[in-house]
Amino acid sequence: MKRLVVALVSAGSLLVSVAAFAQSPSAPASTAAPAATPAPESTSAAAPVPGAKRAACQSAAKALKGQDRHDQMQLCMAQAHLDCLKQAIDQKIVGPQRKDFVKSCAS
Repeated sequence: MKRLVVALVSAGSLLVSVAAFAQSPSAPASTAAPAATPAPESTSAAAPVPGAKRAACQSAAKALKGQDRHDQMQLCMAQAHLDCLKQAIDQKIVGPQRKDFVKSCAS
């Protein structure tokens, strides 16, 4: 039983690290600290599909009615906004570009 738990935890951490590595920008492997002012990346590389997150939230709330549907939609859109903000932070998007990215990503 312990081996199963260890195997599951190891597999889970491996998947998380692979996902994090896949999202990181490609750069030469180096142990040196990154530059103090990194260049902002192009947002076109991760351009979100307009309306995709909203459509996903609507389909998730489709089975509900009334206030429950409204609440589920609000929670889902707040989570989508937070996910987009995290993505913008990971991509080092700052200033007005971050605001535009989050708005276009979450809508």
